[in-house]
Amino acid sequence: MNISFLGKWRKKHGPAFGVAVFSEGDGDTGGITELLSECELLRSHADRAGVELDDSAASLEALDQLLPRWRDDEETLPWLGNDAGLYLGTVIVRTVPGSAWEIWPSGHPVVRLRSGREIDVVVDGHTWAATGAPELSQVYAEVAEN
Repeated sequence: MNISFLGKWRKKHGPAFGVAVFSEGDGDTGGITELLSECELLRSHADRAGVELDDSAASLEALDQLLPRWRDDEETLPWLGNDAGLYLGTVIVRTVPGSAWEIWPSGHPVVRLRSGREIDVVVDGHTWAATGAPELSQVYAEVAEN
Protein backbone atom coordinates (compact mmCIF):
# COMPACT_ATOMS: atom_id res chain seq x y z
CA MET A 1 0.00 0.00 0.00
CA ASN A 2 1.43 3.34 -1.00
CA ILE A 3 0.10 6.17 1.16
CA SER A 4 1.90 9.44 0.46
CA PHE A 5 1.80 10.94 3.97
CA LEU A 6 2.96 7.62 5.43
CA GLY A 7 5.95 7.56 3.09
CA LYS A 8 6.88 11.08 4.17
CA TRP A 9 6.51 10.11 7.84
CA ARG A 10 8.76 7.08 7.34
CA LYS A 11 11.46 9.20 5.69
CA LYS A 12 11.42 11.55 8.66
CA HIS A 13 11.02 9.02 11.49
CA GLY A 14 12.12 5.70 10.06
CA PRO A 15 9.96 2.59 9.94
CA ALA A 16 7.53 2.02 12.77
CA PHE A 17 7.99 -1.16 14.71
CA GLY A 18 6.88 -2.82 17.84
CA VAL A 19 4.07 -4.79 19.26
CA ALA A 20 1.85 -4.15 22.24
CA VAL A 21 -0.25 -6.55 24.26
CA PHE A 22 -2.95 -5.40 26.63
CA SER A 23 -5.07 -7.65 28.79
CA GLU A 24 -7.66 -7.38 31.49
CA GLY A 25 -5.09 -8.68 33.98
CA ASP A 26 -6.66 -12.12 34.31
CA GLY A 27 -3.26 -13.81 34.42
CA ASP A 28 -3.92 -15.97 31.36
CA THR A 29 -0.26 -16.59 30.56
CA GLY A 30 -1.12 -19.58 28.36
CA GLY A 31 -3.35 -17.39 26.20
CA ILE A 32 -0.68 -14.71 25.94
CA THR A 33 1.90 -17.34 25.00
CA GLU A 34 -0.37 -18.68 22.27
CA LEU A 35 -1.15 -15.19 20.96
CA LEU A 36 2.50 -14.17 20.81
CA SER A 37 3.53 -17.45 19.16
CA GLU A 38 1.37 -16.99 16.05
CA CYS A 39 4.02 -15.12 14.01
CA GLU A 40 2.01 -15.60 10.83
CA LEU A 41 4.25 -13.63 8.44
CA LEU A 42 7.45 -15.31 9.63
CA ARG A 43 5.83 -18.74 9.49
CA SER A 44 4.69 -18.03 5.92
CA HIS A 45 8.19 -16.97 4.82
CA ALA A 46 9.74 -19.98 6.53
CA ASP A 47 7.20 -22.37 5.02
CA ARG A 48 7.90 -21.08 1.51
CA ALA A 49 11.61 -21.68 2.15
CA GLY A 50 10.97 -25.20 3.44
CA VAL A 51 11.78 -24.37 7.06
CA GLU A 52 9.53 -25.86 9.74
CA LEU A 53 9.05 -23.63 12.76
CA ASP A 54 8.53 -26.18 15.53
CA ASP A 55 9.47 -23.92 18.47
CA SER A 56 12.92 -25.49 18.78
CA ALA A 57 16.42 -24.06 18.92
CA ALA A 58 17.15 -25.89 15.66
CA SER A 59 14.39 -23.90 13.93
CA LEU A 60 16.12 -20.67 15.01
CA GLU A 61 19.31 -21.92 13.35
CA ALA A 62 17.33 -22.69 10.18
CA LEU A 63 15.85 -19.16 10.20
CA ASP A 64 19.34 -17.72 10.48
CA GLN A 65 20.20 -19.48 7.19
CA LEU A 66 17.31 -18.00 5.17
CA LEU A 67 18.14 -15.60 2.37
CA PRO A 68 16.91 -12.22 3.64
CA ARG A 69 14.80 -11.26 0.62
CA TRP A 70 12.50 -9.25 2.91
CA ARG A 71 15.16 -6.58 3.52
CA ASP A 72 14.29 -4.86 0.25
CA ASP A 73 10.63 -4.52 1.22
CA GLU A 74 10.18 -1.64 3.66
CA GLU A 75 6.55 -2.66 4.20
CA THR A 76 7.41 -6.23 5.22
CA LEU A 77 10.62 -5.63 7.17
CA PRO A 78 9.12 -4.21 10.40
CA TRP A 79 6.39 -6.84 10.53
CA LEU A 80 8.83 -9.65 9.92
CA GLY A 81 11.08 -8.19 12.63
CA ASN A 82 8.18 -8.27 15.08
CA ASP A 83 7.42 -11.87 14.20
CA ALA A 84 11.07 -12.91 14.43
CA GLY A 85 11.31 -11.42 17.91
CA LEU A 86 8.07 -12.99 19.05
CA TYR A 87 9.14 -16.36 17.64
CA LEU A 88 12.50 -16.09 19.43
CA GLY A 89 10.61 -15.33 22.64
CA THR A 90 8.28 -18.26 22.04
CA VAL A 91 11.19 -20.67 21.68
CA ILE A 92 12.82 -19.30 24.84
CA VAL A 93 9.60 -19.47 26.89
CA ARG A 94 8.85 -23.01 25.73
CA THR A 95 12.35 -24.45 26.15
CA VAL A 96 14.25 -22.50 28.83
CA PRO A 97 13.09 -23.48 32.31
CA GLY A 98 11.84 -20.60 34.44
CA SER A 99 11.35 -18.18 31.55
CA ALA A 100 8.03 -16.48 30.86
CA TRP A 101 6.48 -13.64 28.94
CA GLU A 102 6.31 -10.37 30.84
CA ILE A 103 4.16 -7.53 29.54
CA TRP A 104 5.38 -4.07 30.50
CA PRO A 105 2.74 -1.47 31.45
CA SER A 106 3.20 0.02 27.97
CA GLY A 107 2.05 -3.31 26.48
CA HIS A 108 5.54 -4.25 25.23
CA PRO A 109 6.27 -7.99 25.58
CA VAL A 110 9.65 -9.14 26.87
CA VAL A 111 10.89 -12.49 28.14
CA ARG A 112 11.78 -12.64 31.82
CA LEU A 113 14.34 -15.28 32.76
CA ARG A 114 14.44 -17.13 36.06
CA SER A 115 17.28 -14.80 37.12
CA GLY A 116 14.97 -11.78 36.65
CA ARG A 117 16.80 -10.57 33.56
CA GLU A 118 14.49 -9.31 30.83
CA ILE A 119 15.22 -9.97 27.16
CA ASP A 120 13.69 -7.53 24.67
CA VAL A 121 13.17 -10.12 21.98
CA VAL A 122 11.20 -7.75 19.74
CA VAL A 123 14.23 -5.45 19.41
CA ASP A 124 16.43 -8.50 18.76
CA GLY A 125 13.99 -9.64 16.06
CA HIS A 126 14.03 -6.26 14.34
CA THR A 127 17.81 -6.14 14.39
CA TRP A 128 18.02 -9.66 12.99
CA ALA A 129 15.50 -8.93 10.23
CA ALA A 130 17.32 -5.73 9.22
CA THR A 131 20.96 -6.84 9.53
CA GLY A 132 21.15 -10.55 10.30
CA ALA A 133 23.05 -9.95 13.54
CA PRO A 134 22.81 -11.05 16.19
CA GLU A 135 21.59 -14.35 14.87
CA LEU A 136 18.46 -15.62 16.56
CA SER A 137 20.21 -18.86 17.49
CA GLN A 138 23.03 -16.84 19.07
CA VAL A 139 20.61 -14.90 21.29
CA TYR A 140 18.93 -18.16 22.25
CA ALA A 141 22.25 -19.86 23.10
CA GLU A 142 23.28 -16.98 25.35
CA VAL A 143 19.94 -17.03 27.15
CA ALA A 144 19.78 -20.82 27.47
CA GLU A 145 23.20 -21.08 29.12
CA ASN A 146 22.39 -18.54 31.86
